[in-house]
Amino acid sequence: MPRTKVLLAVAAQLALLGGSSFLARAAEPVPAAPPPLDPANLDPKVKPADNFYEYANGGWMARNPIPPEFSRWGAFEELAERNNAILHEIAEDCAAHPGAPGSNRQKVGDFYASGMDEQAIDTAGVTPLAGEFGRVKALQDRAELPALIAHLHDLGVNVGFGLSVSADDKNSETNLAKIHQSGLALPDRDYYTKDDDHSKQLRAQYEEHVARMFALLGDRPEEAAAEARTVLAFETDLANASKTRVELRDPEGNYHKMSLADAARSAPGFDLNQYFVAAAGPMPASVDVRQPAFLAAVSQMAADRPLDDWKAYLAWHLIHTTSPYLSAPFVDENFRFFGQIMTGAKENLPRWKRVVRTVDADIGEALGQLYVEKTFTPEAKQRALSMVADLRSVLRDRLASLDWMGPQTREAALKKLDAFTVKIGYPDRFRDYSKLEIKRQPYVLNVLASQGFESQRELAKVDQPVDKTEWGMTPPTVNAYYNPTHNEIVFPAGILQPPFFSDKADDAVNYGGIGAVIGHEMTHGFDDQGRQFDAQGNLKNWWSPEDIRNFNGRAGKIIAQFDAYSPMEGLHVNGHLTEGENIADMGGSKVAFAALEKALARAGDQRPGPIDGFTPEQRFFLSWAQVWRGNIRPEMLRQRLIVDPHSPGQFRCNGPLSNLPEFQKAFDVPDGSPMVRPAAERVQIW
Repeated sequence: MPRTKVLLAVAAQLALLGGSSFLARAAEPVPAAPPPLDPANLDPKVKPADNFYEYANGGWMARNPIPPEFSRWGAFEELAERNNAILHEIAEDCAAHPGAPGSNRQKVGDFYASGMDEQAIDTAGVTPLAGEFGRVKALQDRAELPALIAHLHDLGVNVGFGLSVSADDKNSETNLAKIHQSGLALPDRDYYTKDDDHSKQLRAQYEEHVARMFALLGDRPEEAAAEARTVLAFETDLANASKTRVELRDPEGNYHKMSLADAARSAPGFDLNQYFVAAAGPMPASVDVRQPAFLAAVSQMAADRPLDDWKAYLAWHLIHTTSPYLSAPFVDENFRFFGQIMTGAKENLPRWKRVVRTVDADIGEALGQLYVEKTFTPEAKQRALSMVADLRSVLRDRLASLDWMGPQTREAALKKLDAFTVKIGYPDRFRDYSKLEIKRQPYVLNVLASQGFESQRELAKVDQPVDKTEWGMTPPTVNAYYNPTHNEIVFPAGILQPPFFSDKADDAVNYGGIGAVIGHEMTHGFDDQGRQFDAQGNLKNWWSPEDIRNFNGRAGKIIAQFDAYSPMEGLHVNGHLTEGENIADMGGSKVAFAALEKALARAGDQRPGPIDGFTPEQRFFLSWAQVWRGNIRPEMLRQRLIVDPHSPGQFRCNGPLSNLPEFQKAFDVPDGSPMVRPAAERVQIW
């Protein structure tokens, strides 16, 4: 996924240092794509009826320990590494041969070259940010706080609250400014609020990390320690005012559209009007205050908290945000805590990988345009579109025949499905970066310039018509998404490769891989959140009361099933947090299998026979399983159980299959086996 940006703006005036030279390096060779389905990945010692995930992936897991620079290693990471190797080749070529000034090649090449100039970065240290830290230190009056926060937001520094600009949930044709909770450096509010021993230890380590960062900025040890205590206390107050991730899943409960005047009156300690003036974008007529209690808490802190507390908090987030782009001491300390302690990674990524990721995150459509020119064929796009049509047809048949859905709701559901927009590969119109200046200057200044460009681009959308041709992921991204306000499913070129999709694979493997991904995104339109948006993408109830009860009853079984899974001692999957993804996994696998059966029926006498001893039906489920294969470090698993709306891989594989009679039949699994849930507990929605 792209690096999260807070979508605010004010033009940043940055002091520039001297240029740097670039020495072209030979890019590492692109790893070969794996075979569509490799029998060596299986573990024949495990029975499919006992643990299908281990059966399908045990051989691969034994041969693929986690590389030291990763906290997880699986199918997604393998493919991302192949994509990164291609992006590396492109970036090296652009840096050595940048082409015309102002072109995408020049911007990609200079951005990459500035990030690879390690000597210049280490020599500069934190000097390129002297003006920014000076601005924070100069804060003398509470009345200056809104403008300072607006400026930091423009740089991508998430302090206080956050602001985004996107389609109004209840008027999806118009963009709306949205204020939401933000401002924490740890991944979630729970890290500040839980009282178990592990959480307390982690907070102590975090406080130590913050103190080390202040010391690197030149503060005396006692000053750095005091500032770190202030930061932890400040962020703890923000965390206590924040909603949980489960509470954030409620679209209606997080929609509070009001006039800007009313929003300002609700936060008297923080001048929202001054904030928007300083942001230098259009003044919004209305705003959606997503979490009013949180904004009220920030307003109170702006009125009551000592300015020295604010200055410590703001300075911390400035260095926290920029440390990956500064000299080695900052990079190393950031990795020590957020990499080693938080995720269990043993080594930092090589510099080129970190820089390529940053270029993709910050100017991803410039880099992505070069990527698709090199990798993505019209034939691949057409085959993917054909599979989408197959799965849409199957889902339509299922919606038309569900025995628990009434006629009024069914008609609206079919209308919504028919209205889906499908995006494959890359945007029809790539983003225009002509107003963004990237040069061979200090790396961090290119990062801040790209953040400022994106902030201004987003703010310009306030109260304007929604451009539904825009993409929310870059073309090389190994992922896909459903956007409820656009009612669209989107599949970047990056995921349309093995093991998800291959023009060399049989239908069974492709339907079990990318077909299930397509089905997954389609059924997101009808999960616990997506079902609350209509065919036009508006948050609106189109369900009868009885159908809502029927849906919630089935969804409740999914919550209970996944609540029971425990991937590590003392910790369980959060069935409420993962509800939507689990619904989509179950629906996606079932719809994709039905689409395969239709394709096999069309083949008639040409129906393929077994390959490597497995029938097409069995190969479908083996392909499904290999998508979720992976090894994960305990530190990262613990973090994902708190913050990730997706269940761990083994449960994403086994959980849906244990509800599917189609899987039981394909592998002749006896009733009563671990991979077959009792009939009374089986879940079926779509």
